[in-house]
Amino acid sequence: MSIPAENYYRASLEHRPEWPVLEGRVHTRVCVIGGGFAGLNTALGLAERGLSDVLLLDARQIGFGASGRNGGFVFGGFSRGEDALLRDLGPQRALAVYAGTTDAVELIRGRIHRHGIECDAVEAGIVWANWFRDPRVLRSRQQLLAEHFGVNWQWWSRERVRERLRSERYHEALFEPQALHFHPLKYAHGLAALAARLGVRVHERSPALALERDGAGWRVRTEHGEIHAEQVVLACGGYLAGLRRRVDAAVMPIATYVMVTEPLGARLHEALHTNAAVYDTRFAFDYYRPLPDTRLLWGGRISVRDRSPSEVKRLLYRDLLKVFPQLSGARIDYAWSGLMSYARHQMPQIGQVEPRLWLAQAFGGHGVAPTTFAGELLAAAIAEGDERWRELSDYGLVSAMKPAGLLAAQLSYSWAQWKDAWKDMSEGIRR
Repeated sequence: MSIPAENYYRASLEHRPEWPVLEGRVHTRVCVIGGGFAGLNTALGLAERGLSDVLLLDARQIGFGASGRNGGFVFGGFSRGEDALLRDLGPQRALAVYAGTTDAVELIRGRIHRHGIECDAVEAGIVWANWFRDPRVLRSRQQLLAEHFGVNWQWWSRERVRERLRSERYHEALFEPQALHFHPLKYAHGLAALAARLGVRVHERSPALALERDGAGWRVRTEHGEIHAEQVVLACGGYLAGLRRRVDAAVMPIATYVMVTEPLGARLHEALHTNAAVYDTRFAFDYYRPLPDTRLLWGGRISVRDRSPSEVKRLLYRDLLKVFPQLSGARIDYAWSGLMSYARHQMPQIGQVEPRLWLAQAFGGHGVAPTTFAGELLAAAIAEGDERWRELSDYGLVSAMKPAGLLAAQLSYSWAQWKDAWKDMSEGIRR
């Protein structure tokens, strides 16, 4: 069966509002470049703080990039592990930074409920399932989170795991009850609509072609217009705008892959007896979740290049059957890839890079809550002079050393896959 290039999220939108192309010469207090979660949350945060006259640009469509095609997991933390945060920042700063993401989860939940954002939200938690027999990785993380971050991930025994996840692959697990999962593109459009109701001017199909100083502020040139802004926020993620070389040089666009099955009906219960989302303890982990129409969304792998839908299907279908062989023969209706932005230090780059020029990028594969956190930090900084963003100043614009950095990233991922495979073999698991 041929697979449509359009991803499931776009195909399942009941209604997609059309935002106008920017035309003519306009003035604004803040211009946000990028219509993904980082940009949307910044624009919305500014409007919620009473800052009038905010304009948001996207080169293509709201949620076109990683924000609108990711796995839909909403939980705390960053791509960089909590143990590394403690080493980097010390207990007090690490706690403050991590708490920003758990607060963001509650902000997301609150916005969904308060504003009636229809985004297929499922408040059933997230399971971190142990692929390997040794439970120490679970115990150590559970203890670290409880002692240093005040977070209680619940222990699931092997029996409980296999009751909920009908697979011989898993052993014990940790369960994060505060987490949720949702349709990220519907949520992105919900944020855009909410921001627009609060006065934000939203423009699609309006790529920023140049960014230049304009007195104390900035001038942004697009294909059909020009913006004079007091302040500018760059929130372009993996789809780099080419506006500041130092900014673009600091991130690596990395691809990840997702597919969605046909509606499985009762067959879904042959694999899952939970509505929670799931990922596993390998470095090169699978992640998946049940969808409201009984489809299964399945993601995994990273690469320095996008792949065709047929290639994505081939790779991920094989991974699916390693975990749930009982789903053999299930049709794959959608498969796609997309670019995320990664920094060498595995943390977001958030803050002021030049006077009145702000940045939010490099959220990696763990971005829904951190992009919300980033939006709050930047909105508070611009509207109120809040300097909490400086807590992340240790994670700055470190060169990604492209193209050598891309090769190094791919080699590092391949090495991690090999280590996962070696551990499998040492436990007698066939891959």
